[in-house]
Amino acid sequence: MATQEPALPDGAPRRRPRVLLAASGSVAAIKFESLCRSVAEWADVRAVATASALHFIDEASFPGGVPLYTDDDEWSRWRRVGDEVLHIELRRWADALVIAPLSANTLAKIAGGLCDNLLTCVVRAWDYGKPVYVAPAMNTFMWDNPFTARHLGVVRELGVSLIPPVTKRLACGDYGNGAMVEPSEICRTLMLFFGPQHL
Repeated sequence: MATQEPALPDGAPRRRPRVLLAASGSVAAIKFESLCRSVAEWADVRAVATASALHFIDEASFPGGVPLYTDDDEWSRWRRVGDEVLHIELRRWADALVIAPLSANTLAKIAGGLCDNLLTCVVRAWDYGKPVYVAPAMNTFMWDNPFTARHLGVVRELGVSLIPPVTKRLACGDYGNGAMVEPSEICRTLMLFFGPQHL
């Protein structure tokens, strides 16, 4: 994917990239805090976590300066017609979206066009002229399931870029493919997209 520069008026000072990081329900969400910290060193970051991802995220130690939005925020912020809608505001704000980890469940929802939580609503409203990266995390049996290949094919048609999982000992004790790559690799992928002029 070619390097994209956020649109700025001529002569305006260059701003930091705006990255929306999202976690869905996988044990790999224990690495979400680390990913947010790493990306926040060179970009403005906002974070979204599904209800099941929150099981693995320590909100008390989440990086300061990185707002963490949940489904509750989506509904509690809206009171009447004319109020901001969170998933639309996040879509407008971000230059790039990264879903890491991407669970089998959330992959299936995205491939089917479902939007029943904050994260999937952002994806449904997304401007696919802007990049979306996904880093799947699931058991090898789930990764090898024919539905996974079918769903990945659908999201690739949208222009979503895959950061493939790796083979290692999984949280369940099995050894195989399906583990999310390390946050440093996800961060490096983003830095390559934005290029040194933004860092």
